[in-house]
Amino acid sequence: MRILQLDVKSMDYELIAPEASEYEKSEEKAKHIENALVLLTTIEKGDTPEIARKAVDAAIEFAKRQKLEKLVLYPFAHLGDNLEEPKKAMEIFKGMREIDEPGIDVVYAPFGWNKKWRIEIKGHPLAEQSKHYGPEGEVKKEKRRKLDLSIVKKSDWNGLPESDHRNLGEAMDLYSYQEVSPSMVYWHPHGLIIYRELKNFIREIESLYDYKEISTPALANVALWHVSGHIDFYRENMFLVDEGADQLGLKPMNCPSTILIYKSKRWSYKELPFRTAIFDKLYRREVSGALSGLFRVQELTQDDGHIFVSREGVEAEMGLMLEFVDKVYKTFGLKYHAKLSTMPDEHMGDEKLWDEAQNAIKNALESNHMEYEVKEKEGAFYGPKIDFDIEDSQKRLWQCATIQLDYQLPMRFGISFTGEDGKEHTPVIIHRAVLGSIERFTAIMVEHYGGKLPLWLAPVQVKVISLSESSSKYAESVYKKLKESKLRAEVDVSDKKLEKKIREAQLAKVPYMVIVGQKEQEKGLVSVRDRNGKQDNGLKLESVIASMKKEIEERRNPE
Repeated sequence: MRILQLDVKSMDYELIAPEASEYEKSEEKAKHIENALVLLTTIEKGDTPEIARKAVDAAIEFAKRQKLEKLVLYPFAHLGDNLEEPKKAMEIFKGMREIDEPGIDVVYAPFGWNKKWRIEIKGHPLAEQSKHYGPEGEVKKEKRRKLDLSIVKKSDWNGLPESDHRNLGEAMDLYSYQEVSPSMVYWHPHGLIIYRELKNFIREIESLYDYKEISTPALANVALWHVSGHIDFYRENMFLVDEGADQLGLKPMNCPSTILIYKSKRWSYKELPFRTAIFDKLYRREVSGALSGLFRVQELTQDDGHIFVSREGVEAEMGLMLEFVDKVYKTFGLKYHAKLSTMPDEHMGDEKLWDEAQNAIKNALESNHMEYEVKEKEGAFYGPKIDFDIEDSQKRLWQCATIQLDYQLPMRFGISFTGEDGKEHTPVIIHRAVLGSIERFTAIMVEHYGGKLPLWLAPVQVKVISLSESSSKYAESVYKKLKESKLRAEVDVSDKKLEKKIREAQLAKVPYMVIVGQKEQEKGLVSVRDRNGKQDNGLKLESVIASMKKEIEERRNPE
């Protein structure tokens, strides 16, 4: 049994039409649910009522810890490819509803329907968890099978719109997915340029705020995850490796290992805040059907930041982070919406500390004239946080940036600094990511711009095209000058017709084409055509290069 377990703010679904040979009749065609634990559930061959009961028991235990009073059972036949027969699956699914648990209200979506749905997931670290239950209630080991070494092609993505980042990525040759590395990205040369430019962009802003970049090992003894608490709440989503008497884990988050770097020396209040940046790969086990191109992968990179600061310095540091977020999103021309999540019912630390932290965040938001929405009781168990939704060109909202105050991990790890009074004090850790997952942000940007990325982010910035064989050498010389000017250029001196060359460059979403023929060669000039079809003739190459470099330097958005 495969389950995607989601702690949601809200969920809406509407029944469209039956899609299975066996389905439940329902008079209620639509449903709206708030503040619930949703179980997207796939019944597989070999599943039994006993397995289903263990899955429900585990979900109830989690719901109680999160103080949730609603459990939503939602049949979702897209998390696996070994589906049980519809009739038997429906019987097992019906059996899962027979819950008599005080304080838990069970809601279920009828089995066998095609549904239109919308879900808003909470932002805390345990809000999204994939589960895979077997006879013992543990994650089942998959049988070895022969793998197809071919890439996952567009034909495998039934019915995706052309604007989907998977279609655009294939057309632009940005990335691919291979069965041997499930739900992990193979970056092609052009895609890696986007990934690298996004990281370099964040690094550039981090340097303005005196961040120090670090890197830590991907593997650590599970003892580290016991101290951080991840092994208790996140074990099923970790990749664990047995090495003799030791068990090692691939890191799903950077914070524990970052704390070890802080812990390696003694600190004075004069050295704080200590701002760290890290771009290491993270690994999070997910059920395969829960993954969707770059939006949800098992290997990811975050623009992670961890700031060690005194309690008195929290408000000022929060103000700097809000500036940081504003700089990033304004660069992409993105609207964003801030949400302050306050103390949940189940939390660590005393309420006085929470009040202090929440007031510091409110003061920083208000002094930066930033509008925000308050999400009551939706903070992480270790501290309040700000989440940011960005709005793309299609008016879709994506939660990307997060700023989280953490008073608990510093105590769990026993870290300190010497204060002005000569005594030892416990710092606060501020966890911060602005792009979030760089893989996911790449997908958002590819869809936001429809593949027509800004010049600074475009994999190929300019393509030189010759009109005929007689102008090929001149085209090559123009290409060389563009490359010497540090522009990402390509050249096409093939014998294809001009219209075909231009069409290929347009399909690849290349921002500019420099076109040269006999006339341009004789005058030492070039013609420039943009990807929207506007063309200027008789230009000096030097002025074209200067104009492009200025556009890159300003990180100008396409018109």
